[in-house]
Amino acid sequence: MTNSEQLQNTILELRRGVIVLAVLSQLDKEQYGYSLLNMLADKGLELDQGTLYPLLRRLEAQGLLASVWKLEEARPRRYYVISPQGKAVLPQLKAEWNSIVAMMDVMLRE
Repeated sequence: MTNSEQLQNTILELRRGVIVLAVLSQLDKEQYGYSLLNMLADKGLELDQGTLYPLLRRLEAQGLLASVWKLEEARPRRYYVISPQGKAVLPQLKAEWNSIVAMMDVMLRE
């Protein structure tokens, strides 16, 4: 494995946990997968469909998201929104994120 490949793999590992928090934080209003991909990209988080859709299904299975099928523009789309359980968990995840960022800020200054 080249240094470049190793760096890319490490960056992907760092991003994995951030993606869950990013997705939950953006689903206070219903979004379908493609619109969510675009919303995240507009805010600087580029994801591919192969990452997002399995994550949405997993978060729904965990009770953090809810979804509903809607027929729009002659084609069904699955819309996702944060569930009541997800709304209860999100502030705790944000607090943990802020704690991690503060800790890493101290460590990286040394």
